Amino acid sequence: MNSFKILIIAVLTNLSITVFAQDTPMQIIKMEVMNTYSCPMKCEGDKTYDKPGKCPICGMALREKVNQEVVYSCPMKCEGDKTYDKPGKCPTCGMALKEKAKQETVYSCPMKCEGDKTYDKPGKCPTCGMALKEKAKQETVYSCPMKCEGSK
Repeated sequence: MNSFKILIIAVLTNLSITVFAQDTPMQIIKMEVMNTYSCPMKCEGDKTYDKPGKCPICGMALREKVNQEVVYSCPMKCEGDKTYDKPGKCPTCGMALKEKAKQETVYSCPMKCEGDKTYDKPGKCPTCGMALKEKAKQETVYSCPMKCEGSK
């Protein structure tokens, strides 16, 4: 009898957590529609506002920020090029993470002097001095070297 009561309590608890933890359709729509606005002069850095209006510092009209995919990274590069999905503080040095747009294009040395190392900006290879070539960022795909699953 006791095990039956415990089972009923566990099922009800799990059900209530599942039901109340979900966003309602209206909340989801509001999240998608929400625009952000910022000062074109960057008077307050990267500060954003929920409504259009005027910048409290310079008085210019706030501009709508284009919603693009954004990542956050440490300005000190403590963890190299590691990025985060949400703003916050760097777990290594404690500095505020800075916003940057996701990079779709990367550059690499055509001679592969540094293997598969890539760069965010065009320039010259630090090893051989050749111009870095543009290449599309590719997702890493792993496969078995023994070709267990065919030639995927």
